[in-house]
Amino acid sequence: MTLSVRPASDFEDVRALVGPKSPGATVCWCLSYRIPSKLNNELRGPARGEYVADLCRKEPPPGVLAYDGDEPVGWAAVAPRSDTSFARSRKIPYVDDLPVWSLWCIRVRPGHRKQGISHTLIDGAVAFARAHGAPAVEAYPLDSGDANVDLTMAYPGLRKNFERAGFVHAADTTSVLAGHPRVLMRLDLR
Repeated sequence: MTLSVRPASDFEDVRALVGPKSPGATVCWCLSYRIPSKLNNELRGPARGEYVADLCRKEPPPGVLAYDGDEPVGWAAVAPRSDTSFARSRKIPYVDDLPVWSLWCIRVRPGHRKQGISHTLIDGAVAFARAHGAPAVEAYPLDSGDANVDLTMAYPGLRKNFERAGFVHAADTTSVLAGHPRVLMRLDLR
């Protein structure tokens, strides 16, 4: 396997990772933390994909993709926290006033899991944020210990994977997902 990480500017590759199987479905596209909840609820079916296609054409694009050769095999959503719903969250605290970037979703395609792709995605998202001037990157992973986590609910990542990437525990949160508390992990880039 030859892995590389690239900005998520190719909409078809983003669709392959986070788009629903049915074009009319009103799910995912990794929009729920990216846009205000009112807009998230209003965007239905193909309009969700059109919104993401527009994001892919902008600078910076909405995240990064991991590729095995030319095949997209992983996705990570990363953006300035101020551009996400985390900026207004009552459950995820602010550590300080730095204009940090948030890394909130990691997805690896079935058939490609357990090969270290999530680690490559975390590193690639950090490099992407650094290249765009981020002074630090925050993530809000599950603190599941040794407990198994349903893969569909593991999208924020696991604390241990962020620790391996050099992130440190910066704060507890009141957010719980799939029965597991989420913690605020942070990597200083200064």
